[in-house]
Amino acid sequence: AFLKGFTGYLHTDDFAGYGKLEIRQCLCMAHARRKFVDAIKGIADPQANSLSQEALDLIGALYAKEKEFKDLSPEERQIERQKQEKPLLEALFAWLEKNRDCVAIKSPISKAINYTLSNWEGLTRYLEDGHCSIDNNLAENSIRPFTVGRKNWLFSDSPKGAKASAMVYSIIETCKANQIDPEKYLIQVFTDFPNLDVRHHPEVVDGYMPWSTRMQELCK
Repeated sequence: AFLKGFTGYLHTDDFAGYGKLEIRQCLCMAHARRKFVDAIKGIADPQANSLSQEALDLIGALYAKEKEFKDLSPEERQIERQKQEKPLLEALFAWLEKNRDCVAIKSPISKAINYTLSNWEGLTRYLEDGHCSIDNNLAENSIRPFTVGRKNWLFSDSPKGAKASAMVYSIIETCKANQIDPEKYLIQVFTDFPNLDVRHHPEVVDGYMPWSTRMQELCK
């Protein structure tokens, strides 16, 4: 319901429900990488460990390029990705195809290979637009404090408590994403809002969005 009518790029995990939306889905390469990391953990299988490391090295080469391109404009980034990362992705795809039948069925390394192949279109879609990201880490890092903290929050055992905490965290993380001080921002909002006629003039709220020019000037 929230995404109804949205037709752009959306960075997500591989939850099947997103497939019912008219979106261009960008999947998370970090998820694929993590499966190869997990394939190494606790398994005394030299072949599987060696193959997993090969995959990690190939994926690592992509991330090295992303680090090089992080300060480019979206247009420049798209050009460089096509020139430099597309061949790396083609090499990774060839490696996956070559090794998918060389490992034990249902083994962790097999699951990692098949996960990556089955989601290949979404994993490589970031090549289409320089605004897109190779992974969903920005969003995941933003919700991590909430995910960790909710285990200890006594008031999160009800829908109202969950809604309240979601609102607060959304404000804080939006301030951080727009590079302003959350504390200064909240002080400014709590100081000004009691004197604003928001009910009759809702447009004044626009000036208090964390990305607004005024808040950028006052809350750095």
